[in-house]
Amino acid sequence: MGTEHIGKVCVIGASGKLGRYMVRHALDRGYEVVGVCREASVPKLAGFEDRITVVPGPTNDPEVIRRAVQGCDGVLTVLVPWGVRQYSSGTAQAVLDHARPGARLVFSCGWHISRDGRDRYSRLFLWGVRISAVIGRLVRAVEIDDQVEACRRIFASDTRWTVVRGSTLEEGESQGLPVWSRHVGDPVLAGDRTRRTDFALFMVTALADEALVREAPAIVGRLTPSALKHGG
Repeated sequence: MGTEHIGKVCVIGASGKLGRYMVRHALDRGYEVVGVCREASVPKLAGFEDRITVVPGPTNDPEVIRRAVQGCDGVLTVLVPWGVRQYSSGTAQAVLDHARPGARLVFSCGWHISRDGRDRYSRLFLWGVRISAVIGRLVRAVEIDDQVEACRRIFASDTRWTVVRGSTLEEGESQGLPVWSRHVGDPVLAGDRTRRTDFALFMVTALADEALVREAPAIVGRLTPSALKHGG
């Protein structure tokens, strides 16, 4: 674990399922938390009452992000490929531009992101990604290619970033901190299931883990058969 002090964190996309888990884990660690979400989604954070500061607005709005990350030691960002207006890349760029120098930046995305081209995907997985991308563009609902662009910008930056790549997420009680590998295709990841609360736990834990700076870990639940067999 690193020695970098984390006292105040911003959770971008705080009202979503993953975001609310991250807020909870951050509060459990005693962090001061600022949450960003669309104004219509603010009521989803009512359960945290006066325990967090909420900044309402689009997460790809640079001014919203500038205000939210001010004074934060870490920023946790859910890269959501909503719509066809470069939502993911706009959010990522705003964080890269406005987070304080030296802040820990932790982003979430799916397994389809590859940092160095050394990941090994099944044909079925690649086919599913292509179909989702085409359908998403046709119905103007999601923009998977923009999440790729967002991560390209993150990887090219000189910030203290981590991109956490998740397997299929499911609800359920925590199984503990997930195991990870640098590349999809590693046998340890074959279980392809991670509890959503544990994905959030990994992201919050990454804030203080120097070993994860400028890494793009692909994670899987620590109690999946593959993790138990190959996790060491």
